Amino acid sequence: MNEKLHLNQANVDKARESAHRIAVDTQSFIDLHTTVTVERTVCRLLGIDGVNALDVPLPNVVVDHMSEKGLLGVGAAYLIGLAMLDTGKDPQAIAEGIDDGSIDLSSLPPHSIGEIRSVIMPVAEATVERIRKNVAKRNEYLNEFGDKTDPYLYVIVATGNIYEDITQAKAAAKQGADIIAVIRTTGQSLLDYVPYGATTEGFGGTYATQENFRLMRAALDEVGEEQHRYIRLCNYCSGLCMPEIAAMGALERLDVMLNDALYGILFRDINPQRTIIDQFMSRVINSFAGVIINTGEDNYLTTADAVEEAHTVLASQFLNEQFALEAGLPEEQQGLGHAFEIDPDVPNGFLYELAQAQMARQIFPKAPLKYMPPTKFMTGNIFRGHVQDALFNIVTILTGQKLHLLGMLTEAIHTPFMSDRALSIENAQYIFRTMHDLGDDITFREGGIMETRANEVLQKATDLLGEIEKMGLFATLEKGIFADIKRSRDGGKGLAGVTRKDAVYFNPFIELMKRSL
Repeated sequence: MNEKLHLNQANVDKARESAHRIAVDTQSFIDLHTTVTVERTVCRLLGIDGVNALDVPLPNVVVDHMSEKGLLGVGAAYLIGLAMLDTGKDPQAIAEGIDDGSIDLSSLPPHSIGEIRSVIMPVAEATVERIRKNVAKRNEYLNEFGDKTDPYLYVIVATGNIYEDITQAKAAAKQGADIIAVIRTTGQSLLDYVPYGATTEGFGGTYATQENFRLMRAALDEVGEEQHRYIRLCNYCSGLCMPEIAAMGALERLDVMLNDALYGILFRDINPQRTIIDQFMSRVINSFAGVIINTGEDNYLTTADAVEEAHTVLASQFLNEQFALEAGLPEEQQGLGHAFEIDPDVPNGFLYELAQAQMARQIFPKAPLKYMPPTKFMTGNIFRGHVQDALFNIVTILTGQKLHLLGMLTEAIHTPFMSDRALSIENAQYIFRTMHDLGDDITFREGGIMETRANEVLQKATDLLGEIEKMGLFATLEKGIFADIKRSRDGGKGLAGVTRKDAVYFNPFIELMKRSL
């Protein structure tokens, strides 16, 4: 399948080189800055957890205190280490002291950086070891049960109640699902804190909390042991708490995370500077934790035309690949996203879909590509919808997509019932079984519709990345090149949470996790 389409390799190389230079240029900005979310993530990984009497998470209490005292750029690791030396307390007790007013990080006596690191690094190393054991446990399950070589069947649960989600997730796993995604409640990506504890109320989804992660992980391990399959758990580390949720996922052994460099900027109007810095920390964590990230290029096609703007999907895939590599995330963990979203009334639309999917497969051969189902042109006609999903399933098996988010025949009607999922799983299994090796048995006509279409999209993506390289990423976002949405470098939500690093700043987790990769 690797060379089914005769793509212009010079354009592939040129596009990748442009994306690399864009990522390196942007990384120079990232390396000079931190955010409130990054520092809250450091707090969580140092063992700070729980909420105060007003239900404010203690990581927020600590970082809000740092910001109020003008100390955010110094970094949580430095300041908590300083407080440990002064008080003899652990990070959790220090956070509680900040909350009750008995500890003021701005009035601590000085210590050398060597002394500070001597108390912080053992705490950080203990957390890193806990995450390393989670990776080993996943591998133990996979060694015992084996892993699937065919596409993973990926379904969503989204009731708002974690306990009901568990019931539905177990049912889906027994029906054949390989990945369970617990979709977040509407609007959580705009919260600048992570809720605490198990939750039973949510709109359009369930709150992403560490306790909810723990409960669902335990439930999927239970059903996986019954089924003799490892069931992967997915959630969403995007939005204003991107790296915090990555940390929680690493601590509770999540396997897949929605994690895009640009999604929050484009679709949630989160400040570009904030997002670009946060995505780096989140990807360092995901890389170390063995998490497959899912990028969100499919979302471009909900606001822009899938035929006219297909090249922006490919350009974004190149960028996400390079940003991930900058964070140490290997290609094998890059679930680069795309979608089956061409209007069914377009003549030869299926051929264009097949060309786009095969092109992505060839350009990113090691990536476990995440393929999204038709949603934009689902009408509520369940019979037509089931056919659209079947065509989507055919493209997946022909082109070797890996993370296959199942389409639902009731898309555009209601949140899926368990019976809807069962029908969708059955549909995919039937097609994957009866067409299993068809992709290896067919060729694409040289110079035909699909090869011509793929090279046109590739050419446009290559040209676009060349323009972005000249302008810089932030200027590109301001022009609305992606998804027809314009975002200002200084606009959006969360800019106040960005600051330049002080000379003494250090982040023990980036050091330890990237060193171990």
